[in-house]
Amino acid sequence: MQAKNFRVPFAVIILTLGIVLGLQIDKVFSDDKLRASLVKFNDVLSYTEKYYIEEVNSQQLVEAAINGMLLKLDPHSVYIPAKQMETVEESFRGDFEGIGIEFQVVNDTLTVVSPITGGPSEELGIKPGDRIIKIDGNDVIGISNEEVRQKLRGKKDTYVEVTISRPGISGTIEYNIKRDKIPLYSVDTHLMLNPSTGYISVSRFSETTGEELEKALGELNKSGMKQLILDLRSNPGGYLNQAFRMADFFIDGKKKIVYTVGRRSEFNENYYAEEPSPYEKLPLIILVNRGSASASEIVAGAVQDWDRGLIVGETTFGKGLVQRQFTLPDNSSLRLTISEYFTPSGRLIQRSYKDKKDKSEYYSEIGDRNENEGDNLTHQAETDTSKPTFKTNGGRTVYGGGGITPDYIIKSDSISDFTTDLLRNNVFYQFVLHYLDSNNSEVSSRYGKDLSKFKNEFNFTASDIKDFLDFSKGKDVKFNEAEFNKDKEYIITRLKAQVARNYWKNLGWYSVLLSIDDQVQKASSLFGEARDLANLK
Repeated sequence: MQAKNFRVPFAVIILTLGIVLGLQIDKVFSDDKLRASLVKFNDVLSYTEKYYIEEVNSQQLVEAAINGMLLKLDPHSVYIPAKQMETVEESFRGDFEGIGIEFQVVNDTLTVVSPITGGPSEELGIKPGDRIIKIDGNDVIGISNEEVRQKLRGKKDTYVEVTISRPGISGTIEYNIKRDKIPLYSVDTHLMLNPSTGYISVSRFSETTGEELEKALGELNKSGMKQLILDLRSNPGGYLNQAFRMADFFIDGKKKIVYTVGRRSEFNENYYAEEPSPYEKLPLIILVNRGSASASEIVAGAVQDWDRGLIVGETTFGKGLVQRQFTLPDNSSLRLTISEYFTPSGRLIQRSYKDKKDKSEYYSEIGDRNENEGDNLTHQAETDTSKPTFKTNGGRTVYGGGGITPDYIIKSDSISDFTTDLLRNNVFYQFVLHYLDSNNSEVSSRYGKDLSKFKNEFNFTASDIKDFLDFSKGKDVKFNEAEFNKDKEYIITRLKAQVARNYWKNLGWYSVLLSIDDQVQKASSLFGEARDLANLK
């Protein structure tokens, strides 16, 4: 009996020892494979640096090797060189330090497009259309965009002197500007489309998006908002936690908003609605298009799965991968996919990339989609696909594996090659700059601060339009009468919006352009369906 009792623990010990040794051996061999690969790479780099016919830049070779390695992974795992990291971090952080202007270099002249709201340039009275001709006493005619950033950005509380030429004013104006922290807003604008319909446009998901959205919702609520269009078109995404927070404004209870699954269990996370909000019963329509990706798809997917609101526009990009950023010793970064995210019903939004020959095919294929416009509440538009099926909270069938397909499909308006050339050559902005050099006083005195009056009364004359077409010819844009007539309303409205932006910034720009935006206009007529879907009285 004693012998038998001894043999069982001994067998367990032997088995346990075998498992441990097996794991260690596997680890050793795994490490050996990695070590051998690193030695091989180091040998190739060393031989190249020592014997290649020309001198080589070893740093460039290493970066090329990293990029080549990442080509074997998914399309969203990327290497970011150190020199690009500052710009990337600013975009996600939501601020930078400088004087606070949007600018363009037009005909070799540094021109203020707009002072940024809340920045030192706005506070000092710098205006759209001002030409900066000197920085710290040095002439800057012919300056490049990168040189502008180097000279005007800098640490908070440091100073920079700029000399400005302003149309309509003789001589120059000197400004000594104290640099400050400048906000980069992710909520581009919020406004009332009519007495009951609010509109909010969000361009990305940065650290401050939730705060900005809450403020915008509050202001629209005070203005009488009874229903909302949330515009996520061409929003490429950003922070997942900000997407969760945005959805939480509109989804009640403790409902799941999104969850992630990775190869490593520490990357598995669940996000649930947490905070009560006054907007949980607000009739909601979300606008999306082919450029809506990642965090935008999390919000749209959660709203669709819970039948909380209506998704309108075009099928989204289809990015359902989560990246984590790893900082490398030289301050460059590796942004590596660590998990996939899923909507509440279990849909993976990521579209297939493994059958693509390269990243360019993966990115370009969304331009080949051909969707039929109309009511898609039952999602008949996707029934001929091989995508997996899921059910919304209300029992509707929806599909995974290829972005979020809207409940109501409305295509974006296409523009002609002529209009594309106008945009590519920056003709709209340059012409309006030219137009306001002569007409600024008249426009200011007639409309003052009254945007509504401007929207209703301002029009370009036939002579103005002729001047614009002549101006465009001088910018190497070949005139095409048929294409101009096809896009005439858009061209003239965009010119008007550019004028409005000069006086009312993004509020003016959007107020004018949205009046001819078919997707917005159609969405505004669908709140009955949005209420019915969400069972709102």
